[in-house]
Amino acid sequence: MRFSKGAPWQRALLTWGGAAALGFALPAASDDAPAVGLPFEEQVQVCGACHGSDGNSRLPGTPSLAGQPQLTIVNQMIYFRERLRQNEVMTPQARGLPDAEIQALAAYYHEQPVAAPEGDPDTELKARGQELASQQRCASCHLANYHGREQMPRLAGQREDYLVAAMVGYRDRTRGGPDTTMIDIMRGVSDEDIKAMAHFMTHIEE
Repeated sequence: MRFSKGAPWQRALLTWGGAAALGFALPAASDDAPAVGLPFEEQVQVCGACHGSDGNSRLPGTPSLAGQPQLTIVNQMIYFRERLRQNEVMTPQARGLPDAEIQALAAYYHEQPVAAPEGDPDTELKARGQELASQQRCASCHLANYHGREQMPRLAGQREDYLVAAMVGYRDRTRGGPDTTMIDIMRGVSDEDIKAMAHFMTHIEE
């Protein structure tokens, strides 16, 4: 895989300081994640094993990173690294990653085009999901096109199964992390309504 000189991920790699600049203490080298310190192209390969080399996941239950706001990716990676969010896969994968490497990966995935979702949408289910998303005022944070902004993730084109799992996790208070906003928003939402909203967001027309 080739990367152009002067790409944003390279500028991020040069601009952002290490973890010490933010006061984060890194674990011992023996505890570091597999991608720590690798050349950038190899780090993308490590991440791509699950998320896809272009950030478009083909693995069930694994989110796509393509087109995500950079701050969204950075925040979540730091949450995993600092164990503020626990996940049996991502917590060890983020262990020891310096801020500069996280920033570079976030910049790269932000630039990747979002692939079209698999399969055709169910017209009625999509319309129901759009209505529910409007009632929940999802666009007030994730924008009208659901592309996300700053720390709010992009929902448009995300894997449907991942969106369902994320919303259920918020509702059932099983999804960790320091931000509790979504827990309040998803309280009491039924499985059927969650599936409808996920279907709508996955199949939003660009």
